[in-house]
Amino acid sequence: MGKTLNDNQRIAVNHEDGPMLVLAGPGSGKTTVILCRLRRLLSENRDKHKKVLVVTFTKAAATQMKERFRESGSDGVLFATFHSLFFRILRRTYGYSSEKILGEDEKYKILQNILAEKDWSLNDPDEFIAQFIMQASYMRNELLTPMEFIPVGTEREMFRQMYRAYDSYKERHGKLDFDDMLLLCYELFMEEQSTLAFWQEKFSYIMVDEFQDVNRVQYECIRLLAAPKNNLFVVGDDDQSIYGFRGSCPDFLLEFERQYPNCESVILDTNYRSTDRILSLAGKVIEVNENRFAKNLKGVNGQGEKVSFFLAEDTTAEAEKVAEKISHLLEDGIDLNEIAVIYRTNLQGGAFARALYRRGIPYNIRDGGGNIYDHWIAKDILAYLTLGESQDGDSALRRIINKPKRYISKDLLEEAQRMPYTLFRSFFVCPSLKKWQEENLERLRQDFEQIGKRKPYEGINYIRRVIGYDEYLEEYAAFRKSSGKAFIEIAAEITEIAKNTDNLQEFRKNLEEMSRQMQEQFGDKTTRRGITLSTMHGAKGLEFYAVFLPSLTEGVVPHERALEELEEERRLFYVAITRTKEKLCLSATRNRYGKEMKPSRFLKEMGLDVDEIFTKKT
Repeated sequence: MGKTLNDNQRIAVNHEDGPMLVLAGPGSGKTTVILCRLRRLLSENRDKHKKVLVVTFTKAAATQMKERFRESGSDGVLFATFHSLFFRILRRTYGYSSEKILGEDEKYKILQNILAEKDWSLNDPDEFIAQFIMQASYMRNELLTPMEFIPVGTEREMFRQMYRAYDSYKERHGKLDFDDMLLLCYELFMEEQSTLAFWQEKFSYIMVDEFQDVNRVQYECIRLLAAPKNNLFVVGDDDQSIYGFRGSCPDFLLEFERQYPNCESVILDTNYRSTDRILSLAGKVIEVNENRFAKNLKGVNGQGEKVSFFLAEDTTAEAEKVAEKISHLLEDGIDLNEIAVIYRTNLQGGAFARALYRRGIPYNIRDGGGNIYDHWIAKDILAYLTLGESQDGDSALRRIINKPKRYISKDLLEEAQRMPYTLFRSFFVCPSLKKWQEENLERLRQDFEQIGKRKPYEGINYIRRVIGYDEYLEEYAAFRKSSGKAFIEIAAEITEIAKNTDNLQEFRKNLEEMSRQMQEQFGDKTTRRGITLSTMHGAKGLEFYAVFLPSLTEGVVPHERALEELEEERRLFYVAITRTKEKLCLSATRNRYGKEMKPSRFLKEMGLDVDEIFTKKT
């Protein structure tokens, strides 16, 4: 872009006092605008006793902005995240030290200990804790109490019990977590006018980046801090508000002008990243949303190449085709780090990781969503296959004996374990064994024999369909008040791993290899050279020469669990499209895990006539 500002950027940079809303489309140079305005404010140096506050969402973003600024004598500015700013305020008011703050690992251990004391029947305690943390965070960010809040994916009473126990622990030990910082700061501002006045005087101007990502408590705190002068300069894009699950909402941007009637506003609508063809497709999709500011992005990079589309038979074939296209790009001299595969959910990454691994192409998984190859569902399936080979596996049998329900009680299990034989044989000689229990166990023996006759792929399908493991997953999900489809999809992805394997040893080896790779990815914090594999959420803020957007089918994009939030799903897709500079490849699958698929409505909104492609037999 160079050092020359365009007209709208100049309007933003030269804004004087009072509130201002800067709507910054993707690739429109918003960081340049923030830094240029910051330099101008500091050069005017109106009050040496006051600072300009620049608030960002992540420590990395704050550090990057600070490094880009590198202004000599920059004592007049404070770059901060919301958490670091609010902790600074709490430390000065209450004398809090950093030792009071619970790290994420410490928080996890506390919750594990609380859960260990409960007699709840949970297959995966870690998954339950992760869900609890997300829901508790959302509740507090929305300024709700446990009695007002209805959790998603966790049974209400279980959530409340966990929350009470966790809150009690923090109180007894004098600890805070990151959400407490925001909540305590809000309460402090509301209750202590003198403290609020002190901090209001501290900053002459406040600038907030990525304002579309603020949640309720952050919004209220910043609003209080900026009063009464309201020298509040916010930069964001309502079309890129994609963190609804954290409480972020485009409404704070959309209502800004109503909150501040004297607000000035400007749209940064020149995109310096993408070609016109890409911007045109992105624009067609996002303009379908009703709850947004109207914008029309203009590019400076010419028309560019045509966007490509292909239809694959299934997810494995799609991943292979993407890997093949990536290898051609690499042969053409495109840098590894300039290529990304961006998908809707973490689960989808495995197919692309496997396809790239087979071709020896290095990759980086940007956002780890857990290692599904080490998931309890994978362990259950492996246990069944192991018992299909030999019924002597006691630990494998204990794992699946009531998956699905066979009504083998805890007492009967303990009785069998006291017998001198292998566990499965022991059940049949237990004095307390009922006739109907014996029939269930005999049926299970026959199932093991059937599994043993099959290759892993057919064996897993037998476990899921005939034995009824998928039904068990649905029932367990209903008990957990979570999504059965999510569990079924994990089982389906594990099934995919078994394709083209001849025996249990080969399947186990594949699972262990993928699990090892995932652990390496999640454990390695350094940025290695490789193709970026990322969810749409994880790709926000990034840009690449070439981007692949796969599996554009209904139920995946938009996701079936998010159809009530269709506008946010559309914003998420918009973010994904606008990551690319030159090449964009869209794809879809005719089938997904054996189910026939329909094209994503977003493809139609782009103007692509894909119905005919889907119905045409290849």
